[in-house]
Amino acid sequence: MAYNFYQCNRNQTYLLPPSLKEWLPEGDLAWFVLDAVGQMDLAVFYERYREDGVGQRAYDPGMMVSLLVYAYSVGVRSSRKIEKLCERDVGFRVVTANKAPDHSTISRFRQENSGELERMFTEVLRLCAAAGMVKVGVVALDGSKMKANAALEANRTCEHIREEVRKILREAEEVDAAEDKAYGEGVRGDELPEDLRGRDSRLKRLKECKERLEREAADEAARLREKIEVRAAEEEESGRKKRGRKPKALEEASSPGEKANVTDPESRIMKTRAGYVQGYNGQVVVTKGQVIVAAEVTTEANDVKQLGPMVKKAQENVAAVTGKEKKIKKVLADAGYASEENFASADPEGPEYLVATKKDWKQRKVMREKPTPRGRIPSGLSLRERMERKLLTKRGRALYKKRGQMVEPVFGQIKSVRGIGGFMRRGLEACAQEWKLICATHNLLKLWRSGKGIPALTAAY
Repeated sequence: MAYNFYQCNRNQTYLLPPSLKEWLPEGDLAWFVLDAVGQMDLAVFYERYREDGVGQRAYDPGMMVSLLVYAYSVGVRSSRKIEKLCERDVGFRVVTANKAPDHSTISRFRQENSGELERMFTEVLRLCAAAGMVKVGVVALDGSKMKANAALEANRTCEHIREEVRKILREAEEVDAAEDKAYGEGVRGDELPEDLRGRDSRLKRLKECKERLEREAADEAARLREKIEVRAAEEEESGRKKRGRKPKALEEASSPGEKANVTDPESRIMKTRAGYVQGYNGQVVVTKGQVIVAAEVTTEANDVKQLGPMVKKAQENVAAVTGKEKKIKKVLADAGYASEENFASADPEGPEYLVATKKDWKQRKVMREKPTPRGRIPSGLSLRERMERKLLTKRGRALYKKRGQMVEPVFGQIKSVRGIGGFMRRGLEACAQEWKLICATHNLLKLWRSGKGIPALTAAY
């Protein structure tokens, strides 16, 4: 009696060429990404290539863009991992039409087209707007610390950096002297010894760190000098000493204790709930449907200076993708954005701010325990006190509760679900470009999961 099994013959060749359309179901993310990229204006990606067909054959830029968008959507950013998946993963093979670009090609394409890839954020946001997903009656703003492609242990003090620069220059002089002696002055010998190769880039980074620390020390000294002068003038005018803590002495401001990272000089040491990380501060403005309408990166650990610029950027993006003045009405933010200056500089005709004045857990505790204020607003309240009172009203409570539901899940989906906890590239500009691509693919996933399909945008171009 024979078994009734499907035959498993790995030596059987195809009688007809296989069709990629049979490899994945119609609604798969890979097909969705290809359809989405097909609706985008990619003309700028083709400008780098010759139109006469001369030269070595290159991969189609449209395919390379689709590959990077698909890879970021599934949380894969390493060029070597992408190369391996192009050989082993059905979704990647569908996107590349069964081609397998090597990791150097992928990395080079991403680097050479970083500015164009950054603009993919606007292209994807335009698709979301055409699908009716960009509703900005209420938006939420927040920031999250993203790890830099640099170790926390690579931070050095200004004095340590100076010593390392002197050491590299001294070693270079010794090598030059030895080569002049061996080959004669002005005669080129073999390459530098192995242990000295690549030191030009290292020296450049060290000098960048040194300049940054010296510049920040000078700025801090100028700020303190101004503060001391203002305090002295006020004391002279009033005829008595001012109460409160005195400003630091100028000697303390120029102390060599500050550090810079020699791997990524533009990154900063930032505090998170899990401890300190070397990184950047990724900012987003999101809608009620968790669509990101603005994404930026800053080196400042504190969010307080980002409120106005982020809201302005969100308004510009919304106007650009909708083609009309679709104004943001309300902005929700946590206590990191609260300051008298931010409240005072708010545009009376702009969006209304509902910003917590205490840490999130403290704000929720106050909203649970304190009664709803009644009657007229008392006179003499500061802007911060007026904001505290607004949040305790019935309307304020209902609106602010939406903040956590809107923006917190976005960082969870990026960091936990897709495993993107930091940047692959180095430098503020490069990380800002990567952050835009990360946020663009977040929006693309939202559009895919909404089931609304890809709207036609041909008329927009």
